[in-house]
Amino acid sequence: MTATPDQSKPSGLRGLPRSIWALGFVSMFMDISSEMIHALLPVFLVTVLGASAAMVGLIEGVGEATAAISKLFSGWLSDRLGKRKALTVIGYGLATLSKPLFALAPTAGWVLFARFTDRVGKGIRGAPRDALVGDLAPPEMRGAAYGLRQSLDTVGAFIGPLLGLALMALFADNFRLVFWVSLIPGAIAVGILVLFVREPPLKTREKAARVPINWSECKHLGGLFWAIVVVGSVLTLARFSEAFLILRSTGLGLSLTLVPLVLVIMNVVYAASAYPMGAISDRIGRRWILGLGFAVLVLADLVLGFATDLWHAALGVALWGLHMGMTQGLLTTLVADSAPTERRGTAFGIFHLVTGIAILLASLIAGGLWEWVGPSATFFAGAVFTTLGVLGALAVARNHRH
Repeated sequence: MTATPDQSKPSGLRGLPRSIWALGFVSMFMDISSEMIHALLPVFLVTVLGASAAMVGLIEGVGEATAAISKLFSGWLSDRLGKRKALTVIGYGLATLSKPLFALAPTAGWVLFARFTDRVGKGIRGAPRDALVGDLAPPEMRGAAYGLRQSLDTVGAFIGPLLGLALMALFADNFRLVFWVSLIPGAIAVGILVLFVREPPLKTREKAARVPINWSECKHLGGLFWAIVVVGSVLTLARFSEAFLILRSTGLGLSLTLVPLVLVIMNVVYAASAYPMGAISDRIGRRWILGLGFAVLVLADLVLGFATDLWHAALGVALWGLHMGMTQGLLTTLVADSAPTERRGTAFGIFHLVTGIAILLASLIAGGLWEWVGPSATFFAGAVFTTLGVLGALAVARNHRH
């Protein structure tokens, strides 16, 4: 049965706690900081440091896998200590401090280390923050809460590339100077988190804090949770790094100065769709939105695989953004729905670990196919993995009732 909201409480955006809004703005400013670098990094690696597409795939894959492994331990630790905010502050702080490493990088290996450091920060904050949203949100508005945080996060993800675009034009394509400027929004994100996010006291945390890590207890997370993990990992194999969207567009003639527009297009669509899809899922359930979202990814892969000009590439990138808006918030909502409160941080950590390993494999496969077969093969392989994932997602969602 679909949950019926309490009519006596504020509904829509007004009904969400202020700390969820604050977490959304924290994500927004950190994404501005990160995407100022991320939008330019593939081209910086290839044109300035002489790296190959396979090296780009390795750097992106290692970075995401590092974040995933870190999330496992930070999620469990947030359950054990009963303190999610402190770990979230440490994670955002470390990510901010990593920005100068990109600006100083003389080689691709240095960039790999910088990306590793940045993603450790992301990993430390990711699972505790996602669990904190679940702790803060009223159950009947959980989809909306995750959708709002994802939307604000993604607003930052298109402001960042736009700011990078403007600074590249202002500073005559000086990548390193843009990377230095990215420190400012990162520092703002940490300040908002420290000052405006309030962590709720939960009685269940006292019990969780006394329980040492015990892998045998993972079985208590339930069959639905593990099914979501399996489906999410298969689908992640299809969703390799957005760096390949940038390389595809530049290969079709996009100029260096306009490279950030790729992520702008993707993230405008992503931001516009994430909150509405989360709110709709609270009312009608997750199943069909999730399935349709991954069907959109199949279409995006096919468009990008067959693309012959920049207009085709732009359409494919926009469809990719729509897919993200329809699925990423829902996957995290499904994890929060299926996990016990006292193990929610651990559940998010496990989910991010498995999907992080999947994105490492996906990025390595994408880079290899790109180098040895061609760009189109990368996207056609993504379409195949997505089709398999959609079938699994529909089977899992059939057993899920909000």
